Amino acid sequence: MRSSDVYLYAYDQIHEMLLSSLGGLGADDLGHRVAPDANPIGWLAWHLLRVQDDHVAELAGREQVWTAQGWAERFGLPFDPSETGYGFDREQVSAVRIPSVDLLTGYADAVHAQSAAYLRGVTDEDLDRMVDDSYDPPVTVGMRLVSVIGDDMQHLGQIGYARGLLG
Repeated sequence: MRSSDVYLYAYDQIHEMLLSSLGGLGADDLGHRVAPDANPIGWLAWHLLRVQDDHVAELAGREQVWTAQGWAERFGLPFDPSETGYGFDREQVSAVRIPSVDLLTGYADAVHAQSAAYLRGVTDEDLDRMVDDSYDPPVTVGMRLVSVIGDDMQHLGQIGYARGLLG
């Protein structure tokens, strides 16, 4: 098994878990906060997709599907298309209103397709390429891909917990 196969498997798992977690939810479910400052399921899903789209597109040297395929316009969110949700405060999180699961899953499919296309071509040498030297140790492609996996898995767990509290 090649390293790229392991990464691809992890990203496939994230995609499948996200689609499963969103199945059967309505717009009200997507926006429901289980506590006043809790992030709603819709925001968590949107954010994990935005981070994956942003980070993998940067590694691949491609435009994000968010802008390249018109997802920013379809979502119609009230902030710059470059936003990923990182560091959002309560009001900004509230502004992320997702009208349907279909919109999220469509974007999820597009993000996964671009991520998978990139991962299929990644070599072990690519994984060692440094992408950010502002950290100690510097961040490589492989480390960035693992970081996205960790972030996505954390948010999937939050989605599962919030969904369980919906009843």
